[in-house]
Amino acid sequence: MLELEHGFRIVDLHARLHAGPGRPVRGRTIDGEDLEREMHQAGVVRSVVFPGPRKGEQGYLRANNAVARQAVQRPFIAFARIDGPRDPGDGAASRLKNLRSNRSDWQTSPEDVEQYAYDDRFHGFKLDPTRDGLPEPDVLDVLDDVGLPVLVHGGEGFPPSTLEDTLLDREFPVVLAHFGGHPLDRELMHEAVSLLDSYEDLYLDTAAVRYRELLEHAIVEHPDRVVFGSGAPATHPNVAVMEILTLDVTEDAMRKVFGKNAVRVVPGLDRE
Repeated sequence: MLELEHGFRIVDLHARLHAGPGRPVRGRTIDGEDLEREMHQAGVVRSVVFPGPRKGEQGYLRANNAVARQAVQRPFIAFARIDGPRDPGDGAASRLKNLRSNRSDWQTSPEDVEQYAYDDRFHGFKLDPTRDGLPEPDVLDVLDDVGLPVLVHGGEGFPPSTLEDTLLDREFPVVLAHFGGHPLDRELMHEAVSLLDSYEDLYLDTAAVRYRELLEHAIVEHPDRVVFGSGAPATHPNVAVMEILTLDVTEDAMRKVFGKNAVRVVPGLDRE
């Protein structure tokens, strides 16, 4: 694929890295060497990386460490993936389950969050409540204390309204992936954009957002709150960058989306 020439300093807040075991699955996971090459093709100078979902009762300690090791000597910033026992649903069954929930030994504890936060290899956290559950309040309290950003997978299983009820009253910055509407739920994406009026520590990433008018609307109305996310490896960074480059927004707004906003949330992205 041809290398893009665009003149912007681009940082990527959303890339999933293969943590093993086994070989990467094309389109779903990617190793450090291949991701670095794709970033170079797209003119992306630095990326936030995190492991993909695990099956069964395994936890993410090994996967997080594997991703952090691959980030060494590469233009990557590692986020630690976290999980929890609480069901993110808002129905009666979910509420009943949460009343009985207890954290398992392999799920993220307050001590785990502290260790990740004070390990200089990690710069934030990744949370997918639909796949991995929600952490318990004592874990969220420690996340408040450390103040690192949390990249939250948003979509049909964890819509913006649930995000508002569960996480937006906290002290840490939240980056809502996919404009809160994965996969391609336009209504949920509009709900997420509306939340920007009420929560100053909420940001939206552009990963897998394919609606031009919605991207332009969010960037024009909230130029300081939208951050670029490629969604690699599901989307090649070249494609994700081109989707932003072709928007009808000002060059200043584009510079904010491609870099300045993300650096404000994740200062480590400012390093070369």
